[in-house]
Amino acid sequence: MSFAACKTMHCPTGIENCAAGFITHSAADITPQIQTADIDSDWPATKPLGPIPNLIVSAGNVLEVYMIRVERDAAEVKRGGLMAGISAASLELVCNYRLHGNIYSVGVLTAGGVDGGRRRDSIILSFEDAKISILEFDDATHALRTSSMHCFEGPDWFHLKRGRESFDKGPIIKVDPLGRCAGVFAYEQQMIILKAAEVNSSLVGEDSAFSAGGASARIESSYIITLRDLDVRHVKDFTFLHGYIEPVMVILHERELTWAGRVSWKHHTCMVSAFSISTTLKQHPLIWSAVNLPHDAYKLLAVPSPIGGVLAIGANTIHYHSQSSSCSLALNNFAFIGDSSQDMPRSSFNVELDAANATWLTNDVAMLSTKTGELLLLTIIYDGRIVQKLDLSKSKASVLTSGITTIGDSLFFLGSRLGDSLLVQFTCGLGESNLPPGMQEEVGDIENDAPSAKRLRISSSDALQDMINGEELSLYGTAPNNAQSAQKTFSFAVRDSLINVGPLKDFSYGMRINADLNATGIAKQSNYELVCCSGHGKNGSLCVLQQSIRPEMITQEALPGCKGIWTVYHKNTRTHLNESSRVADEEDEYHAYLIISLETRTMVLQTASNLEEVTENVDYYVQGTTLAAGNLFGRRRVIQVFAHGARILDGAFMTQELSFKASIVESGLSSDSSTVASVSIADPYVLLRMTNGSLQLLVGDPSSCSVSIAVPSIFESSQKSISACTLYHDKGPEPWLRKTSTDAWLSSGMGEAIDGADGVTQDQGDVYCVVCYENDILEIFDVPNFSCVFSVDKFVSGRTYLVDTYIQDSVNGLHTHSKNTENVIGPGQKENSKDMKINLVELMMHRWIGKHSRPFLFGILADGTVLSYHAYVFEGSENSSRVEGSVSSQNSVSLSSTNVSRLRNLRFVRVPVDNYAREEMPSGTPLERMNVYKNIGGSQGIFLTGSRPSWFMVFRERLRIHPQLCDGPIVAFTVLHNVNCNHGLIYVTAQGTLKICQLPSFLSFDNYWPVQKIPLKGTPHQVTYSAEKSLYSVIVSVPVLKPLNQVLSTIADQEVGHQFDPENINYEGSYPIEEFEVRILEPEKSGGPWQTRASIPMQNSENALTVRTVTLLNTTTRENETLLAIGTAYVQGEDVAARGRVLLFSIDRTADNSRTLVSEVYSKEIKGAISALASLQGHLLVASGPKITLHKWTGSELNGVAFCDLPPLHVVSLNIVKNFILLGDIHKSIYFISWKEPQLTLLAKDFGALDCLATEFLIDGSTLSLVVSDDQKNVQIFYYAPKVSESWKGQKLLSRAEFHVGSRITKFLRLQLLPTTSERTATAPGSDKTNRFASVFGTLDGSLGCIAPLDELTFRRLQSLQKKLVSAVTHVAGLNPRSFRQFHSNGKAHRPGPDNIVDCELLSHYEMLPLEEQLEIAQQIGTTRMQIMSNFNDLILGTSFL
Repeated sequence: MSFAACKTMHCPTGIENCAAGFITHSAADITPQIQTADIDSDWPATKPLGPIPNLIVSAGNVLEVYMIRVERDAAEVKRGGLMAGISAASLELVCNYRLHGNIYSVGVLTAGGVDGGRRRDSIILSFEDAKISILEFDDATHALRTSSMHCFEGPDWFHLKRGRESFDKGPIIKVDPLGRCAGVFAYEQQMIILKAAEVNSSLVGEDSAFSAGGASARIESSYIITLRDLDVRHVKDFTFLHGYIEPVMVILHERELTWAGRVSWKHHTCMVSAFSISTTLKQHPLIWSAVNLPHDAYKLLAVPSPIGGVLAIGANTIHYHSQSSSCSLALNNFAFIGDSSQDMPRSSFNVELDAANATWLTNDVAMLSTKTGELLLLTIIYDGRIVQKLDLSKSKASVLTSGITTIGDSLFFLGSRLGDSLLVQFTCGLGESNLPPGMQEEVGDIENDAPSAKRLRISSSDALQDMINGEELSLYGTAPNNAQSAQKTFSFAVRDSLINVGPLKDFSYGMRINADLNATGIAKQSNYELVCCSGHGKNGSLCVLQQSIRPEMITQEALPGCKGIWTVYHKNTRTHLNESSRVADEEDEYHAYLIISLETRTMVLQTASNLEEVTENVDYYVQGTTLAAGNLFGRRRVIQVFAHGARILDGAFMTQELSFKASIVESGLSSDSSTVASVSIADPYVLLRMTNGSLQLLVGDPSSCSVSIAVPSIFESSQKSISACTLYHDKGPEPWLRKTSTDAWLSSGMGEAIDGADGVTQDQGDVYCVVCYENDILEIFDVPNFSCVFSVDKFVSGRTYLVDTYIQDSVNGLHTHSKNTENVIGPGQKENSKDMKINLVELMMHRWIGKHSRPFLFGILADGTVLSYHAYVFEGSENSSRVEGSVSSQNSVSLSSTNVSRLRNLRFVRVPVDNYAREEMPSGTPLERMNVYKNIGGSQGIFLTGSRPSWFMVFRERLRIHPQLCDGPIVAFTVLHNVNCNHGLIYVTAQGTLKICQLPSFLSFDNYWPVQKIPLKGTPHQVTYSAEKSLYSVIVSVPVLKPLNQVLSTIADQEVGHQFDPENINYEGSYPIEEFEVRILEPEKSGGPWQTRASIPMQNSENALTVRTVTLLNTTTRENETLLAIGTAYVQGEDVAARGRVLLFSIDRTADNSRTLVSEVYSKEIKGAISALASLQGHLLVASGPKITLHKWTGSELNGVAFCDLPPLHVVSLNIVKNFILLGDIHKSIYFISWKEPQLTLLAKDFGALDCLATEFLIDGSTLSLVVSDDQKNVQIFYYAPKVSESWKGQKLLSRAEFHVGSRITKFLRLQLLPTTSERTATAPGSDKTNRFASVFGTLDGSLGCIAPLDELTFRRLQSLQKKLVSAVTHVAGLNPRSFRQFHSNGKAHRPGPDNIVDCELLSHYEMLPLEEQLEIAQQIGTTRMQIMSNFNDLILGTSFL
């Protein structure tokens, strides 16, 4: 294992930062929801929704921007019920990025309502140590672009650190509420001020007329304030105040520090200071300050206008300070009164607010989320600008948050690292008058407010903006009845949630419930799953993760030689109900027939309830193979297409037969033998591609339900042969593509008048034909006129953006490569020519149901690459006029002859296809591989058949790709919905088995891997799997409130001298104590919640630290026994010597499997905490405190046989291979030990200091390496080489590689690499190549990855590719992948090790480059694209473990 690849298999999901801002649209772009109510009507019962901003979230190195879609129609009420006229709100992904750096904090630079709210906000990201990037949304590319970068690291800025090397906090961002500047606090003593640009300035070298979407806020310059010069030290938090003419920054800092032993004398050490920031003069005078804040104040919250001022939140008190008034609130008994004589008002209940997060719901109500997950409402009671008192009240309980943000005026988002994040809608109850008008919900006591509210709704968006910003609220919000405002009631409804599987503390590898024990090869991998301990406290859960989908089988049938399967609907009489019920009907209609195409014949089966063959009794064409079947005319007819003809059927009876030979003769083509090659059906059209490369269209007539053949004139004359084509049906009442045509207002009126008298043919949308020629030009035609509405050249090269060629000349920057592609083929590139020409074999364009969904365009190339594109609209206002001028001069003829509006605002952006292993296409006629499905178990997307079947699911407008390995290659697929199979599927494997299945209902597929969460209502710590019994044993701790007396007396009991009598303790109150138990869980067969079969409680103040399934050799009976071993420790304060217990349990089932019997077979108390256990060749190895002991098992007790005083402090992990032991110490790195009877010997150790988190062995053939992860998010690989001189005669472990993963790795798992195609042929079984293991790891931010060994040739190739990609790819936020992956030592001395790990995160960008650039880079590093792609593929296949 000299060389390795580090690969992220599951991105981080634990959300650390969240913020709201108008990123993709401005506040003045009126969202359609405001217009729903008629202006003339009386004040409606629902409040008008203001503009809703975007949500920005970050998790680890992942940045995601979401749009919030609100639905008002109460027809179908979704999650959360109907509240304030809103029936549903959901998150829709706009863009997501994996950055080369961990995002430390996120801020939103607001445009501040200037320019009538037409400017957009920008995102500010900060990265350790002091890097700041400002990103804005670019409509033209539907992506974020970097508008400025500010870096205060490196040699020029060393003086900022003042000699320090490590810092507790990274750079924290806060933004002025009006967007005039932002502050970034870095290096714990420097304040970086980012000055925002004025409205009318622009970036250098950019057109003054910006991208049509309107300008975003920009940063003009930055400078540094050294806080030491302002006499500010020990900064805890800072923020910007509302309501001042210049930006005012308030800093919470500690004048002199205190410590635990001095708190009773020295406790009010904090103060707040307010500085006025003048960005032009770079001056910052102190304008006011307040002293005597408690030492535990940690957070500032700026109070919005019209109140102003700031709240300082401490663990036990809340203080309000402004220039004119101050007040405070005590939260519990520990609140110190301070020097002031008057008594501090108490809140009505006790609460501790350390580690709370907060946001403002309205201008005087803040919501706080505590460390236990309770939501508290803090109301500020004020008169004019004088704050009279603070009022705290309890609200709902929720998830443990890492951040909260309010989105618009009626939603907030709870971001969580420990549980699922939630989007919540809130409405405020009655009795308030100082709210922004328009916040009320019911028509109750609002008569006095109605006029102003009405005025709000009619007023233009500028005024609306000012009111929302709180400028004009003082006009309406006089506060006569403030007594009521304390009684505000809020109601909440959870609208959406984002799944989080972090923090993964431990996981184990077990069998799935529905495992197939006969599977072999790669299909066997889908028998396994990872069961992970994730979450904390009440959000604690077991997450069951599976990388590949295994459908639940209902029945299976042998069916050799199958070519394709289709299911069709049939209803003889259509019930004409209104639109909505018709759609609902269509969803639930059962399929009528299943058509199976075999090699020489076709079978037809009835599918109403059971599958019965009816081939003899129907008029289907059954004498040969069928090419396609589908429904026409609103499911009233079925069309069946075969090689030479087609049949139209009404149920079982044929109504029309077509033969394709004649039409070809008529059109004057001599090739009679041409047959149908591929079919695409979009009601009422059917597109046929013939084997000679020509196209035919079957046009249906809905009134007579008959079909006629037409050859589109544009294809009759053309000699260009077509490589792939498809029909795209733009369904729905508002076809999406109409928005992209330039005269959108014209085309939106089309199609309304088509309504037939019977109301059947409502506007079913438009049909388009997408064609790709063999010269790689992709064109979209409208059907049936066949005028070209969109065209792109070189579709196969897979560029990032597709733009209509008519516009392309005037759009610079998107197509810099179109000019230099011709001269790529140099003299030395003849052998690459097969790389150069890759044909497209299949196209598919589809838009799934959803009000705001946008179409996807998929293409499969002959080498197995899947290109996926997502459409978006870009209205280039200043482009269109310029373009038309330039076009008409060249193409005037073609334009005038076809009077057509092009879809000139349509663009496509390429979406990465993650974790998809390409497959080489077999030569010969390719089967159609893409199968669109609308609803299988509630999911929608595309199923890709072939040798590596995959599900491409669409959730929130994002692709989720899940492979299906369990049956090997799949040749045919279709959906099935009937009585016995509810929204299921049928597929046929290459072995000739037809399977009818359903997707598992308990899995959530809207995640990087399918996941099932099992709530535990406690914190899980460690999990182990016993394979024989298929049970999981989990350590769970639950906080229990104990009286303080009891807690203190248990500690006092342990003291030697019994200094005080427990009776004298008179503390009231209670204290939460974690109570531990080991639960034994059994997976539920049906996939429901898991059953707790038994529970092993721990003693008082005893913590279970480790649980493992061990195999011990019973020395009396000479038999192996599998036991459950638990190691514990008593936690009793620092005055008591540490003790722990080793417990051994046997687990048995009763004969009928009904009960699980758990019996203790051994327990022993040992000095020191028992932090790790393992079985070593039948003996039990116990790590207790600073030593490890080896015991043999006699059947009734453990007898020590060897010991080693090794890790100096505390063992955190223990791994065993054969007779070698690897152990990691909490501070002193790793130790490598061997066991030879009768002793344990230290072979070598790492001499550096390292705070280990997890360790594991890596095996590559016959080489053994040791891998260790540390708390600085690095991984190091060591090896033992006693013959090398640097190893000091073998005492020292030598470094083989090091890498910065960017997440804290808590657990490694060693799994054998799977054989890949190139290796199967080359190696004999049992050789070095087969004995290779990768190490899968789980991290605290919810990501999973693996470190896999590479052979040297592959490594050198990928490493040189990686060096090229650093400069060949534009990196989001301007981050450098090389600096991110360097070892982070946090200021400790570290000698750099070899760079022998390649970064797959960076390598994945290679596949996203255009083909020409891929070939060019491959040529520059002296290899071929095929070779690189095959290495990538082998890596994906070799590590598809689950």
